[in-house]
Amino acid sequence: MSFSRPGAVDLSGLAGSPDAGSAGASASGAGGAWAIDVTEQTFQTDVLQASMRHIVVLSLWSPRSDQSEAFNGVLAHVVDSYEGRLLQRLGNGRIRVDIDPNPAIAQALQAQAVPLVVAVLSGQPVPLFQGTLEDAEIRQYFDQLVTAAVQSGVSGRAERTGEVADDDADEDAPDPRFAAADDALGAGDIDAAIAEYVRLLAQSPADAEIAERLAGVQLIGRTRNVDLASARAAAADRPDDIEAQLLVADLDVSGGHVDDAFGRLIELIKRLSADDRETVRGRLVELFTVVGTSDPRVAQARRALASALF
Repeated sequence: MSFSRPGAVDLSGLAGSPDAGSAGASASGAGGAWAIDVTEQTFQTDVLQASMRHIVVLSLWSPRSDQSEAFNGVLAHVVDSYEGRLLQRLGNGRIRVDIDPNPAIAQALQAQAVPLVVAVLSGQPVPLFQGTLEDAEIRQYFDQLVTAAVQSGVSGRAERTGEVADDDADEDAPDPRFAAADDALGAGDIDAAIAEYVRLLAQSPADAEIAERLAGVQLIGRTRNVDLASARAAAADRPDDIEAQLLVADLDVSGGHVDDAFGRLIELIKRLSADDRETVRGRLVELFTVVGTSDPRVAQARRALASALF
């Protein structure tokens, strides 16, 4: 998987009137609660300005391409599922771009074909992927994107734009228990966010959501400001160095290379004494929580872990 950092192309030429309104509902019919359409006239407000507050995901499509039109629905489902369940509680704003009436956007983003998915962080584009992908593959890209956003200080939430049933309104409201941690994370104070989640978990040890949030923020704390190349070199030079292997596994999960991370730690457990195994097992279980206990990769890794231990 290839993941590009911000700045690959220049969007400055698309800055239009800051007073332009949103384009509203989609003609494609694949809305989603966090999706809007954008034009060259609304790009400044709906993309560039919005990307200063939260992640923006651009979905370039065309009604002439049945494949790209259908993929809007797949993408909408994945993006919507992140609201309220993403460990770092970041909102993702997804914007559809019909390239036919908006050729300047397609040209600026160097679109050769659709569907094309590009993120924007702090006004800078982050090319993600071209073509259609399955849900799990899309999530890998988005997980990397969220990590990049947190490290860049972009931690706001997008406003919901699609229609929401009244029965769901309370469920979608921010949980007041997490306000202090969310504020700390938004300010880039990872340590304060961790401390708040630790406090909440001590009060409610069986709360899975608190545990997921804590594990996710701890992962950010362990991997921030780490040079990936240096970490990988250290792990390669010292294959039995527990801390070096744990760090690369953390970085792999942050980068979406989940199977690599799980495999690395399970193979390490096989080589360790009983006393050292517990440290690695504990980190592996924590990474299971980060990825999500319902993820099939976690189920497979749990079986491999049991085999390695027993």
